[in-house]
Amino acid sequence: MTPAVWRGLAAIGAGLPPGVRVVVVRGAGPSFCAGIDLRLFSAVKGEGEVGGPGEPSPPSAADPEFESSVASWQEGYLWLRDPRIVSIAAVQGHAIGAGFQLALACDLRVLADDAKLCMKEPALGLVPDLTGTKPLVDIVGLPRAIELCLTARTVSAREASDLGLAELLVPAADLDGAVADLTAALLEIDAEAARATKRLLVQARSNTLEQQAAAERSAQATLLRGRLARS
Repeated sequence: MTPAVWRGLAAIGAGLPPGVRVVVVRGAGPSFCAGIDLRLFSAVKGEGEVGGPGEPSPPSAADPEFESSVASWQEGYLWLRDPRIVSIAAVQGHAIGAGFQLALACDLRVLADDAKLCMKEPALGLVPDLTGTKPLVDIVGLPRAIELCLTARTVSAREASDLGLAELLVPAADLDGAVADLTAALLEIDAEAARATKRLLVQARSNTLEQQAAAERSAQATLLRGRLARS
């Protein structure tokens, strides 16, 4: 993981064709993502450089533009929550730090039984800053999120499943098939209804019951009126 990777992810999201309904994120090779290029830490502290040919070194934390740069990196993660799509993280092997946060950015996670998750940033003197803290707290609760982050311990696939961090836990050899089956099931649902329902479910986390009931009425009316207008 480097700024170029995050910018690349953001570009994929920005250029996603409108007909795409499911996005699967997975790593090439034995691990989902080993995390941030460790040279990045030195660059942020102003002690070195990171990046391949043509990739500038990121600004140091002393630079006034530092937070703006982090915001641009976060864009590589935020689009995975777009109500127009369902995003699936297919996690095998290690998902460390920025890689764990990438899995958390997805709507659903399918874990191979060899998966190992770790929020490594606090152990490196940093905070998780790639949008991972909210979904982690939403899924496992505040006390467990504190424990996972402030010990930076590695979580096995089985424990991750028990904590609700995986919708499916499968043998590593079955990961591709399980993701394909899940994708097919998602695509069986009417596209407009799926998008409207995802929007409702996302709103539900912050709405009162009364607000959510009103949102449901409005979403149903909008969906059905749109169909009537086209008939």
